[in-house]
Amino acid sequence: MASELKEQGNKALNAGNFDQAISCYTQAVALDPSSHILFSNRSAAYANKKDYKNALKDACQIIKIKPDWWKGYSRKAVALEFMGRLEDARVAYRDGLGQEPNNQQLKEGLKNVETRLAETRKGSNPFDTPDLYVKLEADPRTRELLSDPNYRDLLEQLRKMKLADFGTRLQDPRVKTTLMVLLGIKAEDKPSPPPPKHKDSQPPPPPPKEDLPENKRKALMEKELGNAAYKKKDFDTALQHYEVAINHDPTDMKYISNQAAVHFEKGDMEKCRELCEKAIDVGRENREDFREIAKALARIGNSYFKQERYAEATQYYNKSLTEHRTPAVLKKCQQAEKIVKEQEKQAYINPDLALEEKNKGNEVFLKGNYPLALKHYSEAIKRNPSDAKLFSNRAACYTKLCEFPLALKDCEDCITLDPAFIKGYMRKAGVLEAMKEYSKAMEAYHKTLELDSSSKEAKEGIDRCAMSQAARNDTPEEVQRRAESNPEVQQIMSDPAMRMILDQMQKDPKAIRDHLNNPDIAQKIKKLMDVGIISMRR
Repeated sequence: MASELKEQGNKALNAGNFDQAISCYTQAVALDPSSHILFSNRSAAYANKKDYKNALKDACQIIKIKPDWWKGYSRKAVALEFMGRLEDARVAYRDGLGQEPNNQQLKEGLKNVETRLAETRKGSNPFDTPDLYVKLEADPRTRELLSDPNYRDLLEQLRKMKLADFGTRLQDPRVKTTLMVLLGIKAEDKPSPPPPKHKDSQPPPPPPKEDLPENKRKALMEKELGNAAYKKKDFDTALQHYEVAINHDPTDMKYISNQAAVHFEKGDMEKCRELCEKAIDVGRENREDFREIAKALARIGNSYFKQERYAEATQYYNKSLTEHRTPAVLKKCQQAEKIVKEQEKQAYINPDLALEEKNKGNEVFLKGNYPLALKHYSEAIKRNPSDAKLFSNRAACYTKLCEFPLALKDCEDCITLDPAFIKGYMRKAGVLEAMKEYSKAMEAYHKTLELDSSSKEAKEGIDRCAMSQAARNDTPEEVQRRAESNPEVQQIMSDPAMRMILDQMQKDPKAIRDHLNNPDIAQKIKKLMDVGIISMRR
């Protein structure tokens, strides 16, 4: 009964019915809780469903039941990787390689994770890593050093330091040795040449023909003939040779996959998918390399992508990545997912429903219920993202809720959509004024006057900002905090020429007029006035 449920689960998994597959595997596990295969299949189903927490739980159970089976570690590592726990994923891959050192899938998985970790940590402190002591304990060069308490104190100091502060620490031979271990540099070893890469990460080539059984040898010969015809785009001849190869060796899924590739080139996507599914069944039945399974699943994804059926393409790309991660398939999957999101976004647009949400937002805004108004305006924007007035309305909500950065962003979006919309500039000026960015606020008010020279509100805003800027009385701590959080201000203050100008202005206020005639210097002075570093009260 457990075997029947397992087969039903396999069919559901291949068909993309993940919930049904999980249900079948769960019933089978209840009947046979000692089967590591059932937990492995259910882990794959959970992973396809993007339920990585349960996929990880089943992967740990696989290892508990059969700790010498590499697939359990692979399932665990993949789940951890999708959960963003890259360090733990790396440990899982290494544990798997401890059981099966030559497993190519684990090696490539480990390489991918380490590459991602390297990208994540680029420019970060190499000592600040969760598995610091694990690495140092594993290497004989640092294992003995760990027995010294002073060395451990040194490591803790290095973990908390910035790279720029290392300085003379790097002259300590212990630090040099530790860095070599953490960066994977072997002592006095020349870097070994990288192993030859197989196209599309395919498994190693088969053994020489003379070492194969007669039927497999004949099948390979037919495959080579089929490949030659395929390259010449003689597809009918290629199909005939692949068919003969299948007759000689029906246990090898690659010949069926090759037929699927031919139909893909011919544009018969339905037949391509049918053959890929058949190849996968043959591959699973005969314990084919997981990379071949992944390749067939990716080809199904490509067939859907070719037909612009991006949702189905994403589904099969994710299945392929669960079996074996490759950069090419991951990139294609991300591309399809991006298109699907954009299609969903476009399908959601409805100006009539947007107007309804806007009216609801206006109604509750007038009653002072700003959070609810924000909800309605946000829904209206999703329904009609090209309406500038909706962004202006939402900016008003954010302003009432004192969420000034979000309000400012909505004002910018509003102005981008409709550069002639006066209220967008007025709203922006008000937000900047509330943020005490008086120079920028005055610029927005001036822009309003360019569009409407009679705007009384804009003129009053300019006068108000000028008075506030002259009368600001921030504490030194407030000024310092604003200055330190503004990279542009830090750059201005570190400019020796600008420092000289500021000193001159302090000693001789009359020099201000001359400097303000220089647009570049005037802009910098305005920036320093905005944060309160300099004041024009006198």
